[in-house]
Amino acid sequence: MIRYALTCEHKHEFEAWFSSSDDFKTQQQDHLVHCPYCNSAEITKQVMAPAVRGAKKAAPSPEQAFAEFASKVRNKIRETHDYVGDEFSDQARAMHEGETPEKPIYGEISPEQAKDLKDDGVPAQPLPEPFSPGKPKKLN
Repeated sequence: MIRYALTCEHKHEFEAWFSSSDDFKTQQQDHLVHCPYCNSAEITKQVMAPAVRGAKKAAPSPEQAFAEFASKVRNKIRETHDYVGDEFSDQARAMHEGETPEKPIYGEISPEQAKDLKDDGVPAQPLPEPFSPGKPKKLN
């Protein structure tokens, strides 16, 4: 079925359904289509854009979904945390022990440093891989 926007000779606008484009042409030529307002049989189609439905997006693979999620996490961390580079372990420990004020930070540590922080109860979490600091933003 096709829905057409139609106009009569008196500029009344209305819609009608037809089984095909040829069906509309045949009914129009035989004066079977009438304006519901004035009963005129002088009917023309209005200019219309086709109603095309977009193709459904395929669901991302689990790998793609994780990569997108990890990217959002990394970007949020860059926006809200100070990049401290290889001083992460020292600064995280100093904040945990109350030597410096707490603030959100990110940086790099070795596997041994990560184990030491964990063993000492210092809260720190690895970032979703792959993570590169990019252009670090210093927060003051």
